[in-house]
Amino acid sequence: MKRNILIVGAGRSASSMIKYLLDKSEQEHLHLTIGDISLISAQKKALNHTNATPIVFDIFEDKVRAKEVSKSDIVISMLPANLHLILAKECLLQKKHLVTASYISPQMKELDTEVRNAKLIFMNEVGLDPGIDHMSAMRMINDIKEKGGKIKSFESYCGGLIAPESDNNYWNYKFTWNPRNVVVAGQGTAAKYLKEGQFKLIPYTQLFRRAERLTINNHEDYEVYANRDSLKYQNDYGLQDASTIIRGTIRRLGYSRAWSLFVDLGLTDDSYTIDNSKNLTYKDFIDLFLPFHPTDSIEAKFKLALHIAPHDSVWLKIQELDLFNSTKKVNIQNATPAQILEKILNEKWALEPQDKDMIIMYHRIKYTLKNKNKQINATMACIGDNQTYTAMAKTVGLPVAIATLMILNKQINKPGVQLPITKDIYLPILEELHQNNISFTEEEQDI
Repeated sequence: MKRNILIVGAGRSASSMIKYLLDKSEQEHLHLTIGDISLISAQKKALNHTNATPIVFDIFEDKVRAKEVSKSDIVISMLPANLHLILAKECLLQKKHLVTASYISPQMKELDTEVRNAKLIFMNEVGLDPGIDHMSAMRMINDIKEKGGKIKSFESYCGGLIAPESDNNYWNYKFTWNPRNVVVAGQGTAAKYLKEGQFKLIPYTQLFRRAERLTINNHEDYEVYANRDSLKYQNDYGLQDASTIIRGTIRRLGYSRAWSLFVDLGLTDDSYTIDNSKNLTYKDFIDLFLPFHPTDSIEAKFKLALHIAPHDSVWLKIQELDLFNSTKKVNIQNATPAQILEKILNEKWALEPQDKDMIIMYHRIKYTLKNKNKQINATMACIGDNQTYTAMAKTVGLPVAIATLMILNKQINKPGVQLPITKDIYLPILEELHQNNISFTEEEQDI
């Protein structure tokens, strides 16, 4: 008898997950129902496979949601994070397991008692970041502790970048995942972290100005900015004695300083809409945020307002984006500044058919063992195959697929709303990822 997996959301991060499950569908007796608001998207991901049924799925259609969840043995939600809860409550009502790649929200966490009582597994944070970062970090942390080591410093960084062979713009960046998430990254809170025993805050307005250089494996230079709350997992990771705890995002050198100009000007604001935005040209849009001057060009005003020197290399990045085009229209009604900026950037930063993306993840842990100070560095680099099977899709989707099979096969038994930080979960997933060419290179040294 086939075991039914309902997949809700057939976006760009779902491709590798669906292919992995379809490749195992005969062996594992699986049937996939792939639901998306766009039937075309669902059909593309189904690959005309006999064990896949693409359907139109609107999360807000109560009858469709109830019917499809009831027919499933387990549900995978690849929806935007703010929609998981609707599906989670339906899964709870229908007594079905749930897997997501997203952070556990406070509202999701509140379901924990009910989920436990129903003997269900709601596995969250089992994608890339969060996901592979948790699992790889926990393996390193537990290995150190099992040897008798004491962790003093924990740093973890991850970035979705463009692969070197496809890197052909001044920003050294293209969209490899949801563009909106890039535009609004870091908003709504201050970044929090611990540095040599001191608690630190970085408000959003300063976040990209406080990026720091990171040299990986002694030869590759990047820059990193702090994630929202690096201390969120201090207890989960068992890092109560660590004096430094930092989690951050990786970008190529120079990106953060250029992006901070957009923040300074207000272009990333998503809290209000602009009247008559549809008819604005790109130049009109930028000019809204600049001081009035009767004769200065918009370029001159932009440089003056943001203190850009005449020969500053950051200007090459700004010019490349076509921000001052006086003929192209925004063509989005009642748009927020962030929505308009996203549209403009997407025209320049969308992956071309031949482009490949790259995921970099890096952990640096300092610890003491037998009165010696040591450091271990772990690096994971993954290059995408093409526009469909991107590195982002692989690293987000494959651990989701593996965890789903582990739940179906009763290799994961503990009920509740959870993340993959116990050895019985992370070791098999990391091993399977290794078999699929997603693995870490570790270097250990005395310091």
